[in-house]
Amino acid sequence: MSTVAAGTVREALEAARDALAAAGIDTPRLDAEVLLAEATGRSRTALLSGTEDGVSPAAGRYFGEMMRRRIRREPVAYIVGRKGFRHIELMVDRRVLIPRPETELLVEVAVEIAPRTVLDVGTGSGAIALAIADEVEGCRVLGVDTSAAAIDVARANAERLEMGNEGVKFELWARNRPYRWIKRPDLVVANLPYVPDADFATLAPEIREYEPREALLGGTDGLDPIRNLLIDLPNCAAIALEVGAGQAPEVERLVQAAGFAETTRRNDLAGIERVVVGGRG
Repeated sequence: MSTVAAGTVREALEAARDALAAAGIDTPRLDAEVLLAEATGRSRTALLSGTEDGVSPAAGRYFGEMMRRRIRREPVAYIVGRKGFRHIELMVDRRVLIPRPETELLVEVAVEIAPRTVLDVGTGSGAIALAIADEVEGCRVLGVDTSAAAIDVARANAERLEMGNEGVKFELWARNRPYRWIKRPDLVVANLPYVPDADFATLAPEIREYEPREALLGGTDGLDPIRNLLIDLPNCAAIALEVGAGQAPEVERLVQAAGFAETTRRNDLAGIERVVVGGRG
């Protein structure tokens, strides 16, 4: 898309919408609004209330740069560098997965249980850990990940949200490693890689070409990371696992075999069984 050097907000949005739609973007109007709001330094509400306002040359150049990235199918969250999750906003880049609405189910489980301590395995950007620390009063949360780069992002988010000293910490995950800060968590939550290896080529370009592959793929059936977690699981009272479409029955069986007699499945907004919850009874 050429630089938007002149014209109104309305004209810029219409041109951007058409360009994004031609590139196969599913939400062309929304993406255009978010990117133009970022370029102009205005909220979407303010932007849409002034559609006949002019777009400055500087904002037009910035908008054009972001549009070129989006047309190449780079996710909007990586372009603007942040993503909202529950009641917080997180810094995200290509070192971590972009937090998704269905993952909020794990936070909802924690809010309902109201644990004193939580272990978040595969913390990534720290979204789940930070949201739980934000919403469950007095809860201590430890987020762990095998990626040092992800831990850097999570710690930066904690600092940015001024939550670094409010009961949340992040450490590298190592199998069979004792965590002194939380020896026996009340609740373990995990959004681990669960995409079967053979399905990688079918993922949307935004995921396949930009998000970290090691945070996506879970082996032949997608469940290897969950199996490994259940083998190495610290002694805990409850567990909540995010799973892929169609995986909930097998994961529920694995959770029961690991000693969690009471299990339930929870649907996301699309009606997909997305989270398996297990309790010791």
